[in-house]
Amino acid sequence: AALMGKGKYDVNVITCHLGNGCSMAAVKQGQSVDTSMGLTPLEGLVMGTRTGDFDPAILFYLADKGYDIKALNALCNKKSGLLGVSGVSNDMRNLEEIASQGNERAMLAIDIFCYRIKKYIGAYSAVLGGADCVVFTGGIGENSVLVRSKICEGLKGIGIELDQGLNK
Repeated sequence: AALMGKGKYDVNVITCHLGNGCSMAAVKQGQSVDTSMGLTPLEGLVMGTRTGDFDPAILFYLADKGYDIKALNALCNKKSGLLGVSGVSNDMRNLEEIASQGNERAMLAIDIFCYRIKKYIGAYSAVLGGADCVVFTGGIGENSVLVRSKICEGLKGIGIELDQGLNK
């Protein structure tokens, strides 16, 4: 709000806290009205090792394949997300390096990560009736030029444009 020369109760903001753990919030005139997390951090965004949103029926399918509750918990919280998709790392810095060398699973992990955030931005923009800004925080949000660029690509239709020069 200060950067825009407005009061904190005069703006609608979408916050994207992106690190090994991730969450987003829709903030309407200074009040959080929605968040990507549920009862636990498992709901919401794809994270370093957490699934993020998924069809809960997958748990029944996996149980039928022999997974017990302890294994399902470990799979959803410790072996999924960026690590599970890429098969190599839950660290975005490593994934960007590996993806730049042509590793398709690392590229897919980055693409899924960015797509899910973009999807939440669209939903939160609708909830807020438009956003004055998108704020990126956390290790990935603050440091990944690639991730910010991929997330904001194609959002001009809802009034979000990223200045690529400032992004770098």
